[in-house]
Amino acid sequence: MNVPRQAGGSGSPRIRPPSADPTPAPGAHTDAELASVVCLLNEPRLRAWSVTVGHGRDAASRTAAAAFIRTWEGLGREVVAVVDWPEDAASWLRPARRLTGPAPDAWVLAGAPLGAAQLARRLRHSTGWAPSRTVGFASLGTARTVELAGPDTVHGLRGASADGGVWEVDHDRLTHYAPGSGT
Repeated sequence: MNVPRQAGGSGSPRIRPPSADPTPAPGAHTDAELASVVCLLNEPRLRAWSVTVGHGRDAASRTAAAAFIRTWEGLGREVVAVVDWPEDAASWLRPARRLTGPAPDAWVLAGAPLGAAQLARRLRHSTGWAPSRTVGFASLGTARTVELAGPDTVHGLRGASADGGVWEVDHDRLTHYAPGSGT
């Protein structure tokens, strides 16, 4: 992976992946996954009321985001912005600013590893985004996401597995917990 930098280290955090990204497109979310995302946002460490939802432009990510929004607003909670991002762009600065501009309590992300990693790098480089206040869908709970974004970029990111379990990133370690494991 090649991350270009300008003199002084202030360049774009853009990833230049190999010609083909080996990760598959996200699959459809599950009801258990959606329930786990909501539970993570309600945990004492987050206690989120307002969220910004970000998603890739593929059908599965758009559908997961829409399902989450319906569920979250159905609970009387607030979605302050919905932002999509491309898998390939010049910088991801516009979606990063739109995600963080409303200053939500937390962020919810659904997308493919490459696009989400590109966005996460821009978020860490150019905004006050905190991965520890971010919950992802199952498609982001992969070693590929951590590899592409860089472990320090996504340290603290948590999310839901398709079976309703939970995953979390601790520097370069991605750990999955079974549903009901108390984590």
